[in-house]
Amino acid sequence: MTLVPSPATPLEHFGVAELRATMAVFRDSLHAHAERLNALNVYPVPDGDTGTNMARTLDAVMAEVDAAPAELAATCPAVSHGSLMGARGNSGVILSQILRGLSATLEVHGDDASAAVVADALVAASTGADRAVLEPVEGTILTVVRESSVAARAAADTGSSLAATLDAARGAGRDALAKTPELLPALRAAGVVDAGGAGFLLLLDAALHVVAGAPLEPAPATVAASPAEHARAALPEEHAAADGPRYEVMFFCDLADDRIETLKRAWGAIGDSVVVVGGDGFWNCHVHSDDIGAAIEAALDLDGRPRDIRVTDLYEQVAAQRSDSQHTDVVAPPPIVCTAVVAVSSGDGISELFRQLGVASVVRGGQTLNPSTAELLEAVEQVRAEEVVVLPNNGNIVPVAEQLAGLSAKKVVVVPTRSMTEGLGALVVYDPEADAGTNGDDMAAAAAGIVTGELTRAVRASTSPVGPIAEGDLIGIERGGGIVAVGREPADVATTLLARLVGDDSELVTVLLGDDAEQATTDAIESWLGEHHPDVAVELHDGGQPLYPYLFGVE
Repeated sequence: MTLVPSPATPLEHFGVAELRATMAVFRDSLHAHAERLNALNVYPVPDGDTGTNMARTLDAVMAEVDAAPAELAATCPAVSHGSLMGARGNSGVILSQILRGLSATLEVHGDDASAAVVADALVAASTGADRAVLEPVEGTILTVVRESSVAARAAADTGSSLAATLDAARGAGRDALAKTPELLPALRAAGVVDAGGAGFLLLLDAALHVVAGAPLEPAPATVAASPAEHARAALPEEHAAADGPRYEVMFFCDLADDRIETLKRAWGAIGDSVVVVGGDGFWNCHVHSDDIGAAIEAALDLDGRPRDIRVTDLYEQVAAQRSDSQHTDVVAPPPIVCTAVVAVSSGDGISELFRQLGVASVVRGGQTLNPSTAELLEAVEQVRAEEVVVLPNNGNIVPVAEQLAGLSAKKVVVVPTRSMTEGLGALVVYDPEADAGTNGDDMAAAAAGIVTGELTRAVRASTSPVGPIAEGDLIGIERGGGIVAVGREPADVATTLLARLVGDDSELVTVLLGDDAEQATTDAIESWLGEHHPDVAVELHDGGQPLYPYLFGVE
């Protein structure tokens, strides 16, 4: 727990030291209360880990704050950027907008913010949070923040001190939180208050602790099964997949500011829990929808560039919560979908990326470890779907995978991906609720639009179109073009390869870092791309693949 000395007398101004201390105390409080906040969630509200998501968002904030100089001009952008990049889940994205509103207002007014400025900051936080949500719902964190900001504004307008203004905000917030069950039937039925609103009050507690030495709410030693957990446990099995969209889709997106409202409306037509935060062409986007592909394509149709796409099956999450609440060691089975994906992966990081994009079963394999037909067949038979798309992600595995159609009673479609980056590109348009034929066509078209290359090391002397190869040389290979670069310096070989892969019409370069990737080489790759292709977005992922320090995919 971050130790903050109590001021001898309540402070009258809120500056950079107070902001940094408040963020640290808030972070620690969220971790201490995460289990309690998580327990407040009740189905059909599908964001079942509010406390964890908010705590992880503050972890990202503090990572940037700790690295920034202790000046307001550096700390406020750190809070804003850290919360934007680190936001997790619906609750984390809304919290990020609250923190961005607070920090932006404080930065404008300097290092000695008065009670009136802090009230302005809370109003800005509330306004920004409401604007980020397509359809604000009463009885949520939005209500608690709004009532807190109104009370702070009223207190400051009457000349109240900074501590009294924050106390008024906290009191109004507590009253609003207590009333959330009256506004949301799901909360009333479960006998709980809104988890996000409860998390926000920990921010006001932290501020009062820093400004006036007010005691923090102690975290419970243990968290008993809440009414919400009992409500989840009582749900019949079939009800766990009956209400609300199935998938949580999140990604960062490069998209023009004037197109954000269009994106939000498009998402409103295919899902709910739409929250989009950011600005200046870069956004953190969140939606719950049954159609993963449509959620991603909505951004692409507006000339947006989604990146770091994360997909969570909310029904599976609820099933796991039901299992936990019943105190059983039985693991809830994966949910049934129309079409599942089986993908071959060569690294732990790549496997995690595949899972985030909806892959039901990952089979370990790659250039030097080709899985057998039997191993692929076992994965196909185990997924809970009657139709399956298989991504072999290696040219040697494609013919093996193509044997599956005659061996399984399920409908199996093989998308002939020949690299891990092609597999990632294909998954962007995967739709679990579409049939395998439709998915196969769409995913094959997406994979065909990826230009791929790889960097590896020669195991023996040889020759190539670009010169002789000595054992131990680094080799740059363009898929379909063969060896295009040879040398001893990884950065030189990588950039020579990229010069072949990246063109004037390229939009996104995905780089998968292998076990042997070196930071200096990675930095050189980023620097080269920034200098020669400044308009091209770059994504770096820790793929963990052996033998190939770098895998490249260019869209």
